[in-house]
Amino acid sequence: MERDKGTRAKSVLGQAAAILALAFSFTTVVVLLSGEPPWAAYRYILEGSVGSWLKVAQVLKVWVPLVLCSCGLLYTFQIGLWNIGVEGQVILGAIAATAVLRWGAHWGSPTAVLLLSLLAAVGCGGLWALAAGLLKTRGGVNEIFAGLGLNFVAVGVILWLIFGPWKRPGIASMSGTEPFARELWLPTLAGWRISPYALAAAVAVLALTWWTLKYTRVGLACRAIGRNPHASYLLGLRPDRWMLIAMMLAGGLAGLAGAYQVVAVYHRLIPAISSNYGYLSLLVVMLANYRLVWIPFIAFFFAALNVGSIQLPMMLQMDSSLAGVIQGSLVLATLVVHGWARKREQAS
Repeated sequence: MERDKGTRAKSVLGQAAAILALAFSFTTVVVLLSGEPPWAAYRYILEGSVGSWLKVAQVLKVWVPLVLCSCGLLYTFQIGLWNIGVEGQVILGAIAATAVLRWGAHWGSPTAVLLLSLLAAVGCGGLWALAAGLLKTRGGVNEIFAGLGLNFVAVGVILWLIFGPWKRPGIASMSGTEPFARELWLPTLAGWRISPYALAAAVAVLALTWWTLKYTRVGLACRAIGRNPHASYLLGLRPDRWMLIAMMLAGGLAGLAGAYQVVAVYHRLIPAISSNYGYLSLLVVMLANYRLVWIPFIAFFFAALNVGSIQLPMMLQMDSSLAGVIQGSLVLATLVVHGWARKREQAS
């Protein structure tokens, strides 16, 4: 038993080393072709992300929505669904939170309005995901196409609101809606650039997702249906029903990420409110090999790349899209290494 554990650990470490070597070799070649020194680029990314507490706080601002979306995606991946519509679910959550904050500003306690906006975001994100689920289970539409279509609809809705009913008086720009009153911002502690309540919520979601997937009927149903939907009937499970539940859970957490962007980051609704965190969370979960234990660390790494790459145009005349090259390379390298490992196992 101990020997098997040691062999498995060596295999995992070997695969991780191969993934990093492939990804950074490719990225280094890209940087060299651009005419800039690779190690300088990596150093500026590192300094720009963890060089000070203020920069770490900025990384954590990105980490929170990535963790929320990634935890939600675990439910759908476990049950065998590709929830590509997570980006639209983030947007709808942000829209729902904005609606409550705009219309409920005079209802009474700002704390109550904030809590109601978060609940509205969870509900709206869940319902938007449910629409994709219904198209899958009732209409026979592949969830990838259903999700992509709903993403385009969500983008259209947010642009219509910002440039239509919710536009700022006398201003026709991409700056978004009127900023909310400061009492409707998610509270922060003195000297912090990120709300500790948001960090606590992200950690709580990680713990709750782990417990749900490991110890509850929801986790059992997702695993059973994901591995063999036909055999799951023997356990008394109805795949279509549980697929809808998984989609709603994923959409609810994505909607919460959208609300966070509104109440804790931008304090208004802007066209790019999702910041593509929905799509990026798909890469996080894939790179984590669909395992929760790796998600907080990979999400932090991706967030650090996003924040640190801002230094590149200022210091090296390089575009900040290098972060996307590294992220994409890591995912592709992961797929290659895992595929190669599976072939070796089958051959042996």
